[in-house]
Amino acid sequence: MNILKPPVNSHDYYHAHLYFEQETLAFAKGLCEKAGILFTLKVGRVHQKTIGPHPKWSCQITFTSNDFEQFIPWLETQRQGLSVLVHGVTGDNLKDHTDYAYWLGTEVELNLSFFRPE
Repeated sequence: MNILKPPVNSHDYYHAHLYFEQETLAFAKGLCEKAGILFTLKVGRVHQKTIGPHPKWSCQITFTSNDFEQFIPWLETQRQGLSVLVHGVTGDNLKDHTDYAYWLGTEVELNLSFFRPE
């Protein structure tokens, strides 16, 4: 595991992926809905299965550099132990999920083979 680096506002667009399990599903849904309302952000589906490189159930929130300074500190204080992947959206999915990835909470190992050709 890498030493966690705090999220840095260095890109125009971002995703925050909240990871949760059955026991935290209701809380995660509520947190995603609240983020969407409070910050007027696009909230994706709440996936009750693994999807893409994400090894846990997750929900994606899309935001911009203009939202970053208010949204990220709020999310850090509200996440109640959930792990959150925050990454830039640059068009290079592998770099977005590695070099441009930051964590709130415990880092979760992603399935990076999803981004590599067979």
